[in-house]
Amino acid sequence: MAEQRSIIDSSARPSLLIMMLRENWFYILVVVLLIAFPFIVGALTESSPYGVPRGDRMIMRGESVRWQSVLIEVYILAILTMSYNLIFGFTGVISFGHAMFFGLGGYILGLSVEYVAIDNGLGVGVGLLVGLVAGVLICGLLGLLVGFVSLRLRGVYFTIFTLAIAEMFYIYFSRWRVTNAEDGFALTDLPTWLDPTQNRLNFYYIALILFVFTFLFIRRIVNSPTGAVFKAIRENEDRAQSIGYNTLRYKLISITIAGMLAAVAGMLQILLNKKVGPEILGVAYTVDPLLMTIIGGIGTFNGPVIGSAGLHLLDVFLRDSTIIVFGSVVEISTIWNLLLGIIFIVVVIIFPHGIVGTWARWRARRQTASKALRAGRAPDTRLSQS
Repeated sequence: MAEQRSIIDSSARPSLLIMMLRENWFYILVVVLLIAFPFIVGALTESSPYGVPRGDRMIMRGESVRWQSVLIEVYILAILTMSYNLIFGFTGVISFGHAMFFGLGGYILGLSVEYVAIDNGLGVGVGLLVGLVAGVLICGLLGLLVGFVSLRLRGVYFTIFTLAIAEMFYIYFSRWRVTNAEDGFALTDLPTWLDPTQNRLNFYYIALILFVFTFLFIRRIVNSPTGAVFKAIRENEDRAQSIGYNTLRYKLISITIAGMLAAVAGMLQILLNKKVGPEILGVAYTVDPLLMTIIGGIGTFNGPVIGSAGLHLLDVFLRDSTIIVFGSVVEISTIWNLLLGIIFIVVVIIFPHGIVGTWARWRARRQTASKALRAGRAPDTRLSQS
């Protein structure tokens, strides 16, 4: 009997693997392309993905290095937006305080490296490890605490409360002398393998690994029984509570995980810039993920990634451009926020459920219509209610 079970299990493994590859072939292809991306750009532009050698060090110049920086920023924004989508898109909680997790994670890592490890002779490696662990845990605990205090509020009251807490952090760090207040402080002693100004390719792959991990982690959570409760709360919290779920506990889980992931994004941001300042606690790091989530598709896996990549690439391509308005030359950088607002309005009108959400609904209607035609009856072309 045991031999028969082992034979069945061994024969089932290849079929499970093949099924997994069939279901995820697109994601696997994208990851492979992203891994090869620096070398593909290098081959197309005849530039080295490692930079330009000068003496005994590499100077981070060239098209491949430039586009590595662009994608690193996309990965950071995508991690932040995916973490926000967990509480907003899947749990239905609108927070205006997400920037405090992003900024606090960056500050904790920076303080750990510059003021704790180096000043006490512990070494940068120890500072990085302590900062990484402490930043993730502290931001998780902060999410738990803020959630416990504020999640009993609903709707706009919760939103305003989280905005007020985030502004408190911004004002405090803007005036804290230890961190040079508004000027912030620089990270001066990063190891070569982690320093984006000395080894951009290494940092690119670190950011890519964390991006892929975040995507898979959130996908796993949302597809679990816990994720099913998240979505039940989003659809109707009172109903979820009436059938026995402790909705407060599940919302606390959601905001805690989101805070920890946002902290990781903040750490990557300060390592990329090699500088920590109060701007990373600004409300822009809450509003941008909100807009990117809506544009990409609320409550979808791919939406936050597409929204982050699309808006950031538009920024890269257009920000240094100029347009003629009433006979005057206007730099797009001076009207970028206005242009972003127009893009947002147009996208919401054309894609009312976000790019991914609208595409999924259109595809579902086509499949339903196709099945109806094969069954010999007229298809129902009405929009499905969300």
